[in-house]
Amino acid sequence: MIGCGKMGGALLSHWMRGDEEFTIVDPALDAAPDGARLVRDRSTVADERFDVVIVAIKPQMIDDILPDYAPMLAEGGYVLSIAAGCSLARLSRLTGGAPVVRVMPNLPAAVGKGVSGICADDAAQGAPLAHARAMMERTGTAVVVDSEDKIDRVTAVAGSGPGYVFEIARAYVEAAMAMGFDREEARALVLGTMEGAIAMALEPDAPGLEDLRNSVTSKGGTTAAGLAALNGDDTISTRLRETLEAAYNRAVELR
Repeated sequence: MIGCGKMGGALLSHWMRGDEEFTIVDPALDAAPDGARLVRDRSTVADERFDVVIVAIKPQMIDDILPDYAPMLAEGGYVLSIAAGCSLARLSRLTGGAPVVRVMPNLPAAVGKGVSGICADDAAQGAPLAHARAMMERTGTAVVVDSEDKIDRVTAVAGSGPGYVFEIARAYVEAAMAMGFDREEARALVLGTMEGAIAMALEPDAPGLEDLRNSVTSKGGTTAAGLAALNGDDTISTRLRETLEAAYNRAVELR
């Protein structure tokens, strides 16, 4: 594993539930998670070969650092990258044509509730892709997509998604406080309501989201009045479409 920052460390804590053994190369890391080996410089392990080389460094560092790791990939191994905006073709070129799997995780992977998009080049179909998917499923939900463009769309929906949810929750809490609740009370009411509603929606036999919404909404009741103010003119629907489009466009710019 090349680098082990916040996201890399979050993923690694769940990846280590499997049978793999991990070596981290990171000169800035104070200590490795229990069970992983930490080295400060690749020269320490230059003579070793690894089944997977995990790219967890900043995208701007990849051109300078990744080629040095190409000889360390074992026969039949592959490259797994969590570096945003670094294409399959670029990663494969820098590693001498190695099979490559790209992953776009999101922050809730830190608590095992992540949603990750996965895309593999032609050389990584089969066993490498299956292994990468199994690894990501230890961190939450994994969705395999069939193009890199969809990885950018995953970035817009799920990669950036926790930010949207946190912002909605923040505004919801502020609105509750404006009604007279203190911050602790407002957080408990809002986050508990959101958690419970999502849990209902995730039940295996749950009806559709529209049906769930309607099950709370009585004609002429309080929920109906609130929903009319919230999205009666499709403001929320329109704003969310614009949000995803803006994030996707920015992801394309960063390719």
